[in-house]
Formats: sequence, structure tokens, C-alpha cells
Amino acid sequence: MHDTPEAFTAALKESRMDAVLTSLYGQGQLPAQKRRYLRLLEALTSRLAPSEAIVVSAPGRTELGGNHTDHNHGRVLAAAVQMDCVAVAAPNPTPEVVMHSVGYPEPIRVDLTDLAPRTAEQGRPEALIRGVAAALADRGDRVGGWTACVDSTVLPGSGLSSSAALGVALGGIFNHLFNKGRLTALELALVAKQAENVFFGKPCGLMDQLTSSLGGILHIDFQNPLAPGMENLDCHFSEAGYRIAVVNTGGSHAELTPEYAAITEEMHAVASLLGRDVLRGMTMENIIRSVPRLRAKAGDRAILRALHFIEENDRVTAMVAALRRKQMDAYLDLVSASGNSSWRLLQNSAPAATPHAQGIPLALALTERFLDGRGACRVHGGGFAGTIQTYVPYAQFPAYRQFMDTIFGTGSVQPLRIRRPGLLRLRPDGRDPTFKETGSSCAM
Repeated sequence: MHDTPEAFTAALKESRMDAVLTSLYGQGQLPAQKRRYLRLLEALTSRLAPSEAIVVSAPGRTELGGNHTDHNHGRVLAAAVQMDCVAVAAPNPTPEVVMHSVGYPEPIRVDLTDLAPRTAEQGRPEALIRGVAAALADRGDRVGGWTACVDSTVLPGSGLSSSAALGVALGGIFNHLFNKGRLTALELALVAKQAENVFFGKPCGLMDQLTSSLGGILHIDFQNPLAPGMENLDCHFSEAGYRIAVVNTGGSHAELTPEYAAITEEMHAVASLLGRDVLRGMTMENIIRSVPRLRAKAGDRAILRALHFIEENDRVTAMVAALRRKQMDAYLDLVSASGNSSWRLLQNSAPAATPHAQGIPLALALTERFLDGRGACRVHGGGFAGTIQTYVPYAQFPAYRQFMDTIFGTGSVQPLRIRRPGLLRLRPDGRDPTFKETGSSCAM
């Protein structure tokens, strides 16, 4: 039986989807989210009048540990969050994708008869649509035209991986409209990563897409990047008395792709000089005894970044162990160590091209002084601009939020809520939001 826009609308108005939406966004967000979904359904039916429709949601992610380790086959610790990309979609009779996105005055159109990368589309939604379709076609999966209305609360520049959330949501649409929902979380993540790398022009690893696809708090081991080890951890930071949040320090990521690419390139350069493809498997001793040769061939910054990788990869293991044992103080010490390593060794806290732009170091310095040893903070995600991540005791959070708003503007502090399901196809019957339809995690 097909789901219809009318069935979704009735289910929302009759509160049959309340439990699902509350699990995704929290009780306080239920009225606003119901209005959001109803607006998208109304927008789609006003444009297409479809006899069937699907509703998918893909979350953003926050990186908890493993800063810039995934692209060298390292370990990461990440979590899906409540901000998400929601799409209401229906098939159309053409070989064209038509996407109406909140915030875009004109529809985004992609002709699926041409699935070659286009340089002019890099960094744009068109690149992700074309790239996801191309990756699916390369696998032998079906693609076809559809029309969708999309709304994302994972804002660009928030550090919560808006592009991964959109890419995973797009994969979900193709999966459920044309492939009977058979693709797994890992397959959809790999499809979205290929679209970002080849079409969108973002040299990212797989952490963002896999966390969005799978959800929860994930310990991921990328030693085998095509079949990573995945473990879902049961941890609730609120129970330990801390509010986790990101602080948007401003600045655009638009011109930072060369900065991100340089990290990967320099780590690979060190690995290559030591006879490896990636740094995974190298030891601190391997690097230190080769410093004179590495300085001459790769440069000092590359060595420092390699040292960061070795220590950060081991740090993720320690963070996971602390969470398993519910040792919050030990975990927060490791969060702080991760942030210090990113700042000192990885050097992704400020862009080299604009040294006067020091939003992230400023936010870290001010947060450390505010917390005075009571919580933790670190650079978040790719770095250079955008967000830091903080763990603030509940009693201090209102004052912290007010303080940072005076520095970086009202609304700069965004509290995070860990989301358990990843990519989700919602149903009007209010079915429990699990990932069983598109695969589940595998143990490490």
C-alpha cells in the first residue's frame, strides 16, 4: 500500500505521528515540527498533486572525537543530532529531479539523462543530486525523476554537515521511490560520499554521511574504509549533568576547501615518505625517528599533523572506553586534549589566508575561561571557520549562552540533542523510527 499526502496530513493533524516526531526533536519542538511537515506536504501537493509520496529525514552530525582521522583510515566518535533535512517527495513522469527547497526562490532542476560531473555545479545542491544519481547508477541501482519539497535545519556553515544530511536524504528518496528501500546505511553513506567527493568538490571522509545514515552515537573504525567497523554507544550526556552545544563563531567555509585538502595531502605525504598509503598503522616512533627526512621532504606542519593523527586515533579508543565506563570526568579530559591537539598540532583553528580571522581560537579561549575547568570545549568538525563544541554544566548553561551571544551574536549557541535513528522514512501510521528499512549497524 502506498502512502499518500492525504494520509500524512491526516496523521499529523490527528496526532498519530506525535511519538515519532517527539523522539526525533523532543517534546518542546513537537508543535513547530508538525507545522513544518504540514507545510512541506501542502507545498508538494500544490505543485504535483501526487497519488503517493514518501517522507524522509536525514540528521546532521556532531563530531565528538577523531578530528580529521577518517581520511587516513582512523577511528572517529560521532553522533547524529536533532537538526535534519526533511524531504517530501513523489515520482514524476520525467527524467528530471525538481527540488523545491526552503530558502531557494527557484526550484532546483537536474536532468538525469546527463550524469557527468559539472565544475560549475560544485558546492551547489545540483551537484549532490547529480552525484547521488550517478553513484547509484554506477552501482546498477535504479534512478528516476521525482519532485520534492525540502527543508533543512542543518544550516550551511553550522559545522553539523549540511551537505552530508542532504546527500543522505537524496539517497533515501531514490532508494525508497525506485529501489524498494533495499540499500543499507553503509551503501547510502558511500553513495553520498562519492557525490560529495566527485561532484560537490568536498574532499571529505565517510564519517559525516555514515553518522547521518546510521544515527545515534557511533564509534567508527575506518581501517577498512569500504567496510568500516561500527559500534553504537548508549550514552546520555544530560544524565551526567552536561549540555552539549556548538557555538557558531561566524565565517564562511566557501573558500576553505584548499585548507581542508591540505590536511589530507600533508598527512598522505608523510605516510608516503614512510612507505604507506595512509597514516593508520604508523607509530609515534616511526615518525619521530624520521623527522629530519620528513622536514626536508614534507615540511614541519605535515609532521605536526601526522603527530596529531597518531595521538587522536588512540584518543578515540580512550574516549569510547570512558563512555562505556560512564567516567564523564575522564571523557571530558580527553575532549579537551582533542581540542588542544587540533589547535596546536593539526592547526585547523584559523585559516592561513586570513590570519586576522580568529573566531574559533577566540571562542575556545573565552569558553575555557568561562568554564574554569568544569566542562570541556574543542574545535568542531573541519575547523578553520564555523563552530566549536562545548560541554557546559546545566546550571551554567544559561549564563554561558548569554555570554557567547554578546560576542558572536544572538543565537550563536545551539544546544544539541543526540538523535538515535539516522536516515528515516517516516510513515503515517506512526511506526517506531528505527533504521530497519535500510540496514543496521555492525559490531566492531
